[in-house]
Amino acid sequence: MRRTAVAVAIGALAVSVAACGKAGDDDSDSGSGSGSKSIGLLLPDNVTARYEKFDKPYFEDKVAELCSDCKVEYANAAADSAKQAQQVSSMITKGVKVIVISAQDSAAIKSSIQSAVDKGVKVIAYDRLAQGPVSAYVSFDNVKVGELQGQALIDALGSKATPKSKVVMINGDDADPNAAQFKEGAHKALDGKVDIAYEQSGLWKDTVAAQKMSAAITQLGAKNIAGVYSANDGMAGGIATALKGAGISGIPLTGQDAELAGIQRIVAGTQSSTVYKAFKPEADAAAQLAVNLLDGKSIDDLATETLTSGSGDKVPSQLLTPVSVTVDNINDTVIKDKLYTVADICTADYAAKCKAAGLE
Repeated sequence: MRRTAVAVAIGALAVSVAACGKAGDDDSDSGSGSGSKSIGLLLPDNVTARYEKFDKPYFEDKVAELCSDCKVEYANAAADSAKQAQQVSSMITKGVKVIVISAQDSAAIKSSIQSAVDKGVKVIAYDRLAQGPVSAYVSFDNVKVGELQGQALIDALGSKATPKSKVVMINGDDADPNAAQFKEGAHKALDGKVDIAYEQSGLWKDTVAAQKMSAAITQLGAKNIAGVYSANDGMAGGIATALKGAGISGIPLTGQDAELAGIQRIVAGTQSSTVYKAFKPEADAAAQLAVNLLDGKSIDDLATETLTSGSGDKVPSQLLTPVSVTVDNINDTVIKDKLYTVADICTADYAAKCKAAGLE
């Protein structure tokens, strides 16, 4: 799918030529910007593996496919909301006409988004619904993500899923609106079926999640914990380490994002499930929305739902469908979609477990 050529003034030709190519991997000035042909991509951190490895290149590739003379200006906030606000200002100065942003802090970025819109820049919220006058939002059904996580935990518990079974719940960062939606969905699946005996935020950090898990073990007792809900794979890694350190094994542990380390833990049996949110369709959808807005085209057929942000803004939204992943469907999900190869997953440390799981 390629966009129709747009008639532009002769003076824009030089801008168009300068716009060809892709932006660098940081927020340094990679050129003077390409004005009407320039799209900004702002991602929240470089700790979560997906952003740099998948979202960024997929987005850039799709923009290049749709608009051969467009330029993507890229910046990563490195988990610093103040830095991300500065990056929005930098994008405005460079003359970008559309900014795609995954907010590090959805509330803190509101004034920056307002400033961008005041200067005629269209803003798309990516993966996380930022506050302020954004033109569109693309993500997954995040309440459904939480429901899948909670149900996967119930399924893994089997007959041990009783109202007296003590479960530890480590949620994401409260500054991320997705975290609240994951939590909402998980509670829908878990409430009344198990006893959520300890619940804290892990701030999307493996170290913090490990500390919270250790505190839960101290409070509840190692033998009294039936399972653990972790809102993502990064935190699940820290939790798995804390469980091992306390001599706890064989209990279900959820995750999300289908990170390679998470998939390997599922193969090894130290994590029971994750949630696969296919990165390419999400990045492709954001790129299509961005190019449409750049061209002044309607997005009504793309963003067919409406969500209300934390600031009360009604936002046209495109929501994709997440998939629960256990050891039984690794082949049919992340391998089938070529997110990872068997060789990526089944390194020497996991070879025997991979064979047992039918991954060869």
